[in-house]
Amino acid sequence: MRLTIASGAAAFTAAFLLSPLFQGGSWFWTSLGAVLAVVAAGLLSNRLTLPAWASPLVGLAATWLYLTLSFSSDKAWALLVPTKASVVELARLLDIGWTDIQRFAAPVPDTEGITLLTAGGVALIAIAVDLLAVRMRRAALAGLPLLALAMVPATILADPISWPAFILAALGFVGLLIADGHERVGRWGRAVLVRRTRLAPGRPVAGRPATADTSALRLSGKRIGFAAIALAVLLPALLPAMEPVSFFTFGVGGSGSGRGNSISIPNPIANLKGQLELPEPREVLSYTNNDDTPRYLRIYALDTFDGQQFGMTQPKGAPQNRTDNGPLPAPTGLSPTTATKDVVTDVRISDQIERLSFLPLPYPARQIQVDGDWRADIDTLMVFSTREEAAGLEYEVQTSEPEVNPDLLDSLDGRRPTTDPRYLRLPPNLPPDIRGLALQETADARTDYEAAVMLQRFFTTDGGFTYNLRTQGHSNSALRDFLLRDRAGYCEQFAASMAVLARVLGIPSRVAIGYTGGVKIGDRWSVGTNDSHSWPELYFEGVGWLPFEPTPSGSAGQGSARVPAYSEPRPEATEEETTTPTPGATSSSSDEPSEQQARQNERQLDREAQDTAGAVPVDESMPLIGQIGIGAGVLLLVLLIPAGMRLVTRSRRVRALGWKVSEPSDDLTAAMMSGPPGRHPSVAAAWAELDDVLYDYGMARVPSETPRALARRLAEQYGFDADATAAITAIASAVERVLFARDPGVIGPMRKDLRTVRQALAATVSRGRRMRAVLLPPSTLRRLRGVGERLLDGFDLLETIRLRRTAAQKGS
Repeated sequence: MRLTIASGAAAFTAAFLLSPLFQGGSWFWTSLGAVLAVVAAGLLSNRLTLPAWASPLVGLAATWLYLTLSFSSDKAWALLVPTKASVVELARLLDIGWTDIQRFAAPVPDTEGITLLTAGGVALIAIAVDLLAVRMRRAALAGLPLLALAMVPATILADPISWPAFILAALGFVGLLIADGHERVGRWGRAVLVRRTRLAPGRPVAGRPATADTSALRLSGKRIGFAAIALAVLLPALLPAMEPVSFFTFGVGGSGSGRGNSISIPNPIANLKGQLELPEPREVLSYTNNDDTPRYLRIYALDTFDGQQFGMTQPKGAPQNRTDNGPLPAPTGLSPTTATKDVVTDVRISDQIERLSFLPLPYPARQIQVDGDWRADIDTLMVFSTREEAAGLEYEVQTSEPEVNPDLLDSLDGRRPTTDPRYLRLPPNLPPDIRGLALQETADARTDYEAAVMLQRFFTTDGGFTYNLRTQGHSNSALRDFLLRDRAGYCEQFAASMAVLARVLGIPSRVAIGYTGGVKIGDRWSVGTNDSHSWPELYFEGVGWLPFEPTPSGSAGQGSARVPAYSEPRPEATEEETTTPTPGATSSSSDEPSEQQARQNERQLDREAQDTAGAVPVDESMPLIGQIGIGAGVLLLVLLIPAGMRLVTRSRRVRALGWKVSEPSDDLTAAMMSGPPGRHPSVAAAWAELDDVLYDYGMARVPSETPRALARRLAEQYGFDADATAAITAIASAVERVLFARDPGVIGPMRKDLRTVRQALAATVSRGRRMRAVLLPPSTLRRLRGVGERLLDGFDLLETIRLRRTAAQKGS
């Protein structure tokens, strides 16, 4: 029974390691119930003495009944017994849970499907632990399924495992090993005495059968376990960090087997808001191009909307789509008859960027010259790598931007889009008033292009929206509040809302995340963390995907946001005027400098003032030699802790006034310290220091030796001269008078005598022994060992505390 419960406790404590993967706590309580069901099945197997192979089957049956009760009780017979309908319901939830894992990044919401998957997985681990530890009596091997459970957060998350959760899981495993040892020793009568304790051994209890005394073994297991856990927690703090390697390819948080088979995709929305809220903007990249025009640089294209937020389909890059194989695939929807403008852009990524496996690029890129294995997703033209990171890269991008104008876009109306249906897909529970808002704001539009312009104007001017970074939320209610009530948010809300309204009108849309064009510093455009941005891209058959800008710009919004010229209200056209804008380019021409300056907010002006020299920010990271030096210095300080403790103790003892002993090291010193008032604590301090000096030099005093006999032996054995002999004799005489005389008389200062004796003793030992006495004094280590002994005695005392039933209670 004890071992079965210990195996369940070990499985459940290991489940605490999964906490960083979830947002809520329902998975925790559901997993606890699953483990309890497995423990109950194990106890039943013990009671019925089932064979080892049958116990896992009972555990699986108990888990099935529990999951039926928890997730499909309304379709089960008597809430518990599975039926065909309940099995179908569980299968449906499992499919939903697997889809959610693929879709969400950690920490994932604890939806019903994800909770079912988690509880079932923890139950399977508990069954495996019970099989190995209880049925096969291989408790050590039971650590393997527990380790498999710990590998999930270790490989999915970039952050290290929480040390409190690790300690809890390790304690559960140590408890399992101790329970197994107790079962073995209690059954076969093999006791192992590990350490002679100061406590009396336990006595047999009347009326109980004689069993082997396993207390020493349990104490030994606990001490070894606690020491191993402490080392496992503290030792990694002294070692350099290592990059985690993932073995899971599911979910947007995974990074594949090793670093070569899958893509590491962070949460774009979380990264976007985090960069916008940084107190100090930092440069992310800089670029130049052949027309010296700022352009939006896209990193991600989010194409799926589930009613809560936009997500990204896992990109796919075949070997033939490597960037070094020539031109990229043609952009979707761009007709060969549409005029394009060729632009060459040189991009330099800061080496301080972390874990970025996608290249920031102007859209649409046609060819890229970059070192490494970078591949293009055919549908979105996102360029990513499964082996490389973008930090510190410099690459050249050639783009062919469609030259569009309002007349051209109006003429494209009526063409049926050939894009994937997912770009029009909306959840069925989208609030009707949101659909009504889209139709109301575009009631006067004659073409899809005019509807898109009206939607953009609704967000930037007509709708009364304001820019605010404090807004949060992704659900339908949050979208409804933003569009109909609050009308305050940042670029995420503006981009997602316009993309949703465009889909309501039948215009394919997606959300792009990347950076605005930045500001001009010297001869390069500088893009910082405060230029992080999100914008919608709308699809028009014949020209493909075009960016729009619904987020307010200027000092009251995203300072570096720029409205594309083709989406501006139509100017008063003349016969001589032609409009050839570029997607993402500034809408102000060279003869309108005031408008461009008005769109630069205070953050840009501050950064421009700091970087007027046009230099790239200096890398302030510490070099490797500096890190090694700091690590060596910290290690040296740790090693010098005993020496520091010894120095402090000696300083306290040799003070001119009020000498006292920090910790009496023997009974003789303690007797001198505990004497009545009028005794001399300075004598006790001198004797304690002499005792420590002898121990440090390997000349330990014999406990039965009197002070006078010790002085005589030292003087004769080590050949003291007259001064050293007189000094040691004076110290011994003072100690005996304090201990035994009714009136010890006048005792003068002994600092000089103690120094003379110490110098005489040091002259008799080797230089190595003297150095050890200074750097690693054995007397200090002896005190530390004494503290450990007292802690172990405390554990011994706890082991003797037992709740015993009295004879009267037994009779009742």
